[in-house]
Amino acid sequence: MYSLIVTAKMNDIDPQARLADVLARIAGHPANRIDELLPWNWHPLPRVADSQAA
Repeated sequence: MYSLIVTAKMNDIDPQARLADVLARIAGHPANRIDELLPWNWHPLPRVADSQAA
């Protein structure tokens, strides 16, 4: 757990946000694109509420 937190912080990512997003997405994420979920490649998906507010 410590390495997940530190790696996220080293990549200027909120560890809690990344972990929650990855856990929510991992089951449906294609195995051949798993590298997209690594901290240095990870980008959160836009939330529906954020796109409606704009």
